[in-house]
Amino acid sequence: MITIGTRGSRLALWQAHFIQDQLQEIGLESEIKVIKTQGDKIQHLTFDKLEGKGFFTKEIEDHLLASEIDLAVHSLKDLPTEQPEGLTLAALSYRATVNDVLIIHPDKAVEGMVFKLADGATVGTSSNRRKAQLKNLHPGLVPVDIRGNVPTRLEKARTGEVDAVLLAAAGLERLELDLSDMVVIRPNPREFVPAPGQGVMAVQTRKEDMDLRKKLARLHNVTVGECTNVERQVLSMMEGGCSMPLGVYCEKDQLGNYHVWAAFAETADAPLKRIQRSQSTRAGLAESVVQALRG
Repeated sequence: MITIGTRGSRLALWQAHFIQDQLQEIGLESEIKVIKTQGDKIQHLTFDKLEGKGFFTKEIEDHLLASEIDLAVHSLKDLPTEQPEGLTLAALSYRATVNDVLIIHPDKAVEGMVFKLADGATVGTSSNRRKAQLKNLHPGLVPVDIRGNVPTRLEKARTGEVDAVLLAAAGLERLELDLSDMVVIRPNPREFVPAPGQGVMAVQTRKEDMDLRKKLARLHNVTVGECTNVERQVLSMMEGGCSMPLGVYCEKDQLGNYHVWAAFAETADAPLKRIQRSQSTRAGLAESVVQALRG
């Protein structure tokens, strides 16, 4: 019996059950163990106020290193680029719709305005990446720090606590949340650039567990691995974590070429720099993106 470690939010449990179903398809029985992380326990601080990295992963990784679980299921965008000694990523899932979604209270939607929001409209997000890109595309908006799981943040727009919220499309899709009573804007990910690894689930295990790693390799999506590797290389070279105002998105086209869009600001309030790079190979691609962002 394989033990899967996960956070306890609805989305995290959806992801753990998805991997559990995939394991069953390859003949592996498993159980799920819920583990609370720093990010779950501390709800009153925004991510840039929390210490260190891995707010939603460290405690789960500690259980993995202690052999109290056999594998962990994470949102890839939550995982620091440096793996703890002794751990490795064994598989990456399919990629859900990669873009962010702006969900607006219907009374606050204004036709003809950027994002259908008037100057002074409040947008709930604790992400510096999202704040920087909002400021770049619609300087009149007012970001408001909010925390909580996906349904909790959505409810803040539904009740009018904020005029709108920004959420990842992947979580909304996976939880099949009803947005019919709201106004929904879906920015293009090439313009409103998502977080590195957004929309992807990561399966992490111990390096020494070679038998399990070989079995988990059957779950791995190769193309997703190639593209998110570029994104996370950029994040690593920029020495950033969850709180860095950095968006990176990589696509692979049918001819095998790689295309990268990136957006970066020094702080959430600083000017935003956007770049796009395309190559027929991944070799040196992340380095080229970082050079352009830092140049």
